[in-house]
Amino acid sequence: MVIATIVTLSIPNPGLSLPLSPGDRLKVSIPEGELFNGIYLVNIDGTLQIPYLPPIQVSGQELPQIEQVLSKTLIEKGLFNPRFLQVTIQPIEWAAVVVNVSGETFEPGRLLLNERSPEALARNTQASGDYPPGRFLTAAIREAGGVMPNADIKNIRLIRNGQETTIDLSGVLKGEEVQDIPLVAGDRIVVPDLKKIQPELVRPSQITIPGVRVFLSNLTQPASSNSGASVNKDATSFVYGSRLSHAVIAGNCAGGSTNNANRRALLVRTDRLTGSTLVIERPIEDLLRKPNDDAKNPFLMPDDGIACYDSKTTNLKGVADTLGTIFSPFSLLLNLFRK
Repeated sequence: MVIATIVTLSIPNPGLSLPLSPGDRLKVSIPEGELFNGIYLVNIDGTLQIPYLPPIQVSGQELPQIEQVLSKTLIEKGLFNPRFLQVTIQPIEWAAVVVNVSGETFEPGRLLLNERSPEALARNTQASGDYPPGRFLTAAIREAGGVMPNADIKNIRLIRNGQETTIDLSGVLKGEEVQDIPLVAGDRIVVPDLKKIQPELVRPSQITIPGVRVFLSNLTQPASSNSGASVNKDATSFVYGSRLSHAVIAGNCAGGSTNNANRRALLVRTDRLTGSTLVIERPIEDLLRKPNDDAKNPFLMPDDGIACYDSKTTNLKGVADTLGTIFSPFSLLLNLFRK
C-alpha cells in the first residue's frame, strides 16, 4: 500500500508538503525513542540513514509519506508497540537543488535553485521549519531568464524519474491560481514553442523578466556624443514590454528640427542559441506614427543594439559645415588684405 502511494505522488500535489531532495535537513522526533531522535541529512543517493535501521529512500517523497515508512520499519523490526508509536519528521533546512530547464526561455540550462549565502544559513536558528521559495516551478523558469514571447505556457512539461506531467501557468498573467509545482533535484522542465509571438507575455510577471538592458548609440547630429545625448544607464534600461520607439526616444533620436524628420533607427539582435544576427532598419517617423505595429515597432529584447542615423538633410548640412570650416581661414585672410 505504501509503495502504491509513493508512485502516485511522485509528482506532488501543490497542496501537499515539499518533496525531499539530497541535502535537506530533517528533525526526527519519537517519544521514548532517544536512540532514533536527532537531526539528519538526506544523503546524495536520496536515502535517510537512521541508527539501527536500513537506509530509507526518501528523495522525491513528502514528509507524511516518510513518517509512514519509518513507522512501518520500526514496527516490523519489533522496536516499538504500534499502539503507542508516534513519529514526527520536521524540516530544518531545505537544500539547494539542481534542475534542467530547456526550451523557450532566455537563459536555458542547468540551474541551481534555492542557493543561500553563508550569512543566511548562519541565521537559520529555529528549532524546525523552513521556507524555500526558490524550489518551485515558477522560480526555476524565472531563474532561466523567464519565458520568451513565443513560449507555450499552457503546456509546460515537467519530467521526473521518467514520468511526465503538463502544467498550465497561464493563470500567472491573469492573477488566477496556478499549479506551482515544488521541485526536487534532477527535475527537467521543458517550455514548448507555440510558433507565434504573444504580446501578453511581453510584460513583467512571475515567469517573465522585469526589464531589459540594451546598447544604445546616438553619435550623430544633433548630439555629438552619448553623454551629450543623455544616453546613460537610465536611458538603456527599459521595462519589459517596451518597444523600439521607446529606445529611440530615450536616446534623443527623435524630435528636433525638420532637418531631423527623416532620421533612421537600426536594431541589431543576436540569437543566443544559434549566434545568428538580425538587423532591422526603420524610419523613426514610422516608429512614432505606428507604435503598435509589432513588425514595424518590435518589442525590445535583452542585449538588443540600437543605433540612430541622421537624415540626408542633416548629412548635407554637416558637409556644408565642414566645408565652411575649411574655407573660413581664407576668408579671414582676404578680409585682412582688403583692409
